[in-house]
Amino acid sequence: MPEEQSQTIMAVDELQAIVQRCQILEEADFKGEDFNLFQVAGQKCLEDGYAAQLLEVIQNEKNKVIIKNMGWNLISPLVRCIFMYKQEDDKREHCLKILDQLAQLCNPKELFLSLLEQIEQTSGEQVCQTVMLLLQPLQTVLLKLQNKKAYSVGLSLAMIMNQLTPLPVPYTKQQIEEDKLGLCQCCNAVLDFAKPFVNELVKNTEKSSEYNDMELKEELLKFCMKSLKYPLLTAQLEQLEGIEEHPFRHFATEIIDILWDIKELIPLVFLRRKDRSPHWENQEFAEMEQKNSADSLACLSYLIFVQHLGIDCFPVVFSPSYLLQCNMTHIEVLLKRTEESMLSKGLDLFESCLLRMEDNSLLHQYLEFRTFINVPQDLVKVMTLCPIEHLRKKSLSILQLFIDKFDTEGKHTLFRCLLKTSNHAGVEGYIIKNIKDQIHLSLTTCDNVWFTGHHLISLLDLVLMLPEGAETDLLQHSDRIMASLNLLRYLVIKDCESDNQTGVWTTLARIERNFLKPLHVGLNMSKAHYEAEIKNKKENRKEAHSSNTVCSVTVGGEKLPAMTTEMQLQVLHSALFTFDLIESVLARVEELIEVKIKAVMDEHS
Repeated sequence: MPEEQSQTIMAVDELQAIVQRCQILEEADFKGEDFNLFQVAGQKCLEDGYAAQLLEVIQNEKNKVIIKNMGWNLISPLVRCIFMYKQEDDKREHCLKILDQLAQLCNPKELFLSLLEQIEQTSGEQVCQTVMLLLQPLQTVLLKLQNKKAYSVGLSLAMIMNQLTPLPVPYTKQQIEEDKLGLCQCCNAVLDFAKPFVNELVKNTEKSSEYNDMELKEELLKFCMKSLKYPLLTAQLEQLEGIEEHPFRHFATEIIDILWDIKELIPLVFLRRKDRSPHWENQEFAEMEQKNSADSLACLSYLIFVQHLGIDCFPVVFSPSYLLQCNMTHIEVLLKRTEESMLSKGLDLFESCLLRMEDNSLLHQYLEFRTFINVPQDLVKVMTLCPIEHLRKKSLSILQLFIDKFDTEGKHTLFRCLLKTSNHAGVEGYIIKNIKDQIHLSLTTCDNVWFTGHHLISLLDLVLMLPEGAETDLLQHSDRIMASLNLLRYLVIKDCESDNQTGVWTTLARIERNFLKPLHVGLNMSKAHYEAEIKNKKENRKEAHSSNTVCSVTVGGEKLPAMTTEMQLQVLHSALFTFDLIESVLARVEELIEVKIKAVMDEHS
């Protein structure tokens, strides 16, 4: 008899011997040794390729009690063998049948723990494969459980989501189509796993108004909240050409359907549920839970108000300004993130809320809410610090949209706030241009107290000044300075001294003291400094007998790429050109002021 066949007979014989010995025992008489021997023999049959023989043993009616008590021990070797065989292999098919039989015959509690342990132990590329393999038997077992069913469902969903969370979420169309790790497929399989428990809750609630399984409801709610944070917060959810059913859009739709079915969708969007947050003794845990909840709620709002998933569930009674107010907290959460997928969701949500509103309809009182001040400041950070160009551009257009929605007092307050907090000359220059536009509207179309008279003067005091007097870095603040000079030139041309609607003529002395004179001094010092630098560079170049001498320049503690002397000279000349430009506009403004004052004096003489 060949050795291999002999080993086969040994493995099967060992299993048969153990089974026959246990058949004559009462269930209560099974010992630890019996469990171990059954596991070893069953594992040997599986590993040696004799799953068909093991399946026969499991299907034998005489062994029903044995399998009920001991079968769960085979889950770990069974999963290993399933992954070892190829899809079309008969041995793999036998293993899958064994898994199905174990789900039907084993003690539900023991098998439940064994399946969960298997999911917990998986990692890397096998996570999705393992989860998808075990979802069906896990569901079968859970549906059989009588005690602690809700807890067990929650534990299963939490374990599955915890295992999936470290996996990267496919973002591009190609990544979604490839679904390399199987995450897209796995997420939607988890939904199928959860459906019977959702249906059970809905059915029982409909049957009796007194039925209220809060525990199962809370577990399903936790699953939905986790799903909103991962994978949906990271996922790209726009419709993609060539993909008939976007897996993450489908997943998002189903999650919103579950929330609606368990009557939590509207409370989540509008009531915040602060009263039902878990209490943590550990402050670190409490903060983490709060952050996770904030991320999930932000994603939910994005799905509803941008992607319009589940929007039909909402009554059309909310004003656009109220919807904006409700969403500002979520927008703030998203704009503080640096990942493209989350930042873009925040910008899209903000834009969507603003586009629902009429221009000039947002009352200035909304700026009393903390988020209405924080969000434009976060927007400025995106505009100035985000490395992704299309997001920087979009944030600028949204800032303008936000400005346009406020009433005139709101615009005035917002401008003051941004001038004081932006700390960026380009942004300040942009705000000053907006102020000029509002003044123009006031002077030409409508009488507006907030951009004329003493209210305007309070704004001009912030605009027509140098942050550090004559010592101000004029190059760094050139955008702001040019915008301020252009505004002053406009005021001098448009507002006659006799009318003085803007109040600029009564504050001219202060403007000269705080802005024009320090600017003259600063320009003289800056030009002298840069001209001296140019002279030094040229002399050094002659001494080196080469224009290709390379030097390193350090700015803000960071080394810039090496620059030749010629490159440095170009930078210095560019700075001088900027100073000349400022000086020419300054001269024109002073000339206009002088002409206007002279004209008034001539009238009175």
